[in-house]
Amino acid sequence: MHSNQYTLIYAAVLSIVTAVILAVTAEGLRPAQEINVALDTKSNILKAVRLDLSERQEIEQTYSSRIEELVLNASGEKLENVAATSIDMKEENDKDWKERRLPLYIYTGENQEKYFIVPVRGVGLWGPIWGYLSLESDFNTIYGAFFDHKGETPGLGAEISEKAFQDQFRGKKIMTDDGQFVSVSVIKKTDKLEYGQMYRVDAISGGTITSRGTDQMIKDGLAPYLTYFEKIKSSGALVSANQPK
Repeated sequence: MHSNQYTLIYAAVLSIVTAVILAVTAEGLRPAQEINVALDTKSNILKAVRLDLSERQEIEQTYSSRIEELVLNASGEKLENVAATSIDMKEENDKDWKERRLPLYIYTGENQEKYFIVPVRGVGLWGPIWGYLSLESDFNTIYGAFFDHKGETPGLGAEISEKAFQDQFRGKKIMTDDGQFVSVSVIKKTDKLEYGQMYRVDAISGGTITSRGTDQMIKDGLAPYLTYFEKIKSSGALVSANQPK
């Protein structure tokens, strides 16, 4: 019979060997995991402009040919040598708004019309929620939306990732006629809203906290980009870019 000392040594060696094997395996799989994460991000960005692609090659080709990546500061100025997809939105949201780096994705359609895709991130009932909103070139009309979550309740808060919920955002407005930013509100059908139907979508039934989190996420996510949007409109650069070639 083995002594207790032998058993302890054997167990310790076995644990160390197992830990080393797992660490080596994880490190070896990391490049593939990073590639898959990057592909998923690109797919989600494209979903915000109503492109639900499933094939890897199609996603990569569409993204590389149709999407322009920018990173802005709080003053609406472009930052050089910073990849938009490398920015951790959670870290940026924890910063003072004046210090944030703001990723922006510009999609150019086949007719040369441009759509501006803003990443958003917030908190639901059980954890983080995130997504992308695309705006038409008037910087007022929502063209498309995509949202996802980490651990919301199936059939309740998890419905933010359902197409039926996301499609509600199409054509909604974020600015009033006099140019005031009011965002689009996620509220109950029975709740009244001062600005009317074009500024609201129906909240998730039974998912009050997640709906409120989505509502706040959209407001907080869009607001920092308004300075850049105003600069583009004032400069007239977008009009030139959208002229047929």
